[in-house]
Amino acid sequence: MKLLVKKLGIVKQLKIIKSHQEYSKVTMKGLYFQQNSPGEEISFVFQERENLPDIKDNYVKLQVKACALSWINIKLLSEMKLEKEFFPVGREIAGVVLEVGNKVSFFHPDDEVVGILPLDSEESGLCEIVRIHEHYLVHKPEKVTWTEAAGVIRDGIRSYTALHFLSHVSPGKSVLIMDGASAFGTIAIQLAYHRGAKVISTAYSLEDKQYLERLRPAIGVKQPLVVRVIDVSNGKDDVTESCLEETGGIGVDIILDAGVRLYSKNDEPALNLQLLPHKHDIITLLGVGGHWITTEENLQLDPPDSHCLFLKGATVSFLNDEVWNLSNVQQGRYLCILKDVMEKLSTGVFRPLLDEPVPPYDAKVSMEIVQKNQARKKQVIQF
Repeated sequence: MKLLVKKLGIVKQLKIIKSHQEYSKVTMKGLYFQQNSPGEEISFVFQERENLPDIKDNYVKLQVKACALSWINIKLLSEMKLEKEFFPVGREIAGVVLEVGNKVSFFHPDDEVVGILPLDSEESGLCEIVRIHEHYLVHKPEKVTWTEAAGVIRDGIRSYTALHFLSHVSPGKSVLIMDGASAFGTIAIQLAYHRGAKVISTAYSLEDKQYLERLRPAIGVKQPLVVRVIDVSNGKDDVTESCLEETGGIGVDIILDAGVRLYSKNDEPALNLQLLPHKHDIITLLGVGGHWITTEENLQLDPPDSHCLFLKGATVSFLNDEVWNLSNVQQGRYLCILKDVMEKLSTGVFRPLLDEPVPPYDAKVSMEIVQKNQARKKQVIQF
């Protein structure tokens, strides 16, 4: 009898092991992009993905609950020598820990977490199960939804990088945030206001202007987050004049652009580029000791531009939030930012501009819209 019980116990254990092995070998679909040749538009395709490698060391197996979509910088991937036939799509993820490696110290199975897959990751966040190193994850607050966590994490990192580390925003500073009605602009406005800054923003349409004027803090005094909204869509409001008027002629302390015009309006073919401020305008409205944070990676400054910045003692910084994961030296600081972003989301300081959650089978269409910069609200895939 004892021998029979022992045999039954062994059989049961073998069935559990076999069941686990079959589960781990289930092929799952992930979203990838491919570019046949340089200069061509990229195409997005669903690919079957084989089972994950064994979860060892500091790696975590995660069941993805939500994944946010962001524009893919193809040029940066090429410069980082990360070109491949199929590149995974979807990096901002939130989910539940299923399994942890033997060296994992921060997480346990069933923990709810959020994070960003590294730039060189082989994983597509638009797959139900992913493998990720624990140093790219933080705990998700209980009252924060999956879509909110995934939808805010990237823009939160970008806002912190721009306003905290590159420009040191503080109470009383004046901050100009271009295109404040975008998903990123909304989080940047909320962070600047929370730090006690005086926020000015530009709007690219009447709807954007009305949205910015309605922005109020979730807690505390219900005053507008933005003291002045400049509608640049009709051509009547001049950004430089409006900012100088608002600051009493002394200029703005911090400028966070959403792109700049390098040439005159007549030389810019695209209409959306014509709405952007010229680099000379930004330098003109920048105050003494000011900080210009630019997203324009091809910014060119002529000697007169540099001389004007020198006379003002102003700085120009480039916003590239990928730098945090390009070196392990900044890993601790990076995790502190992730935790702070989640805390501010939990307390209502951050209220992301999210579109309605998208089912996984519509991820390809949504990603095409994001890559063409046609999505004003954050697109989040919900599993």
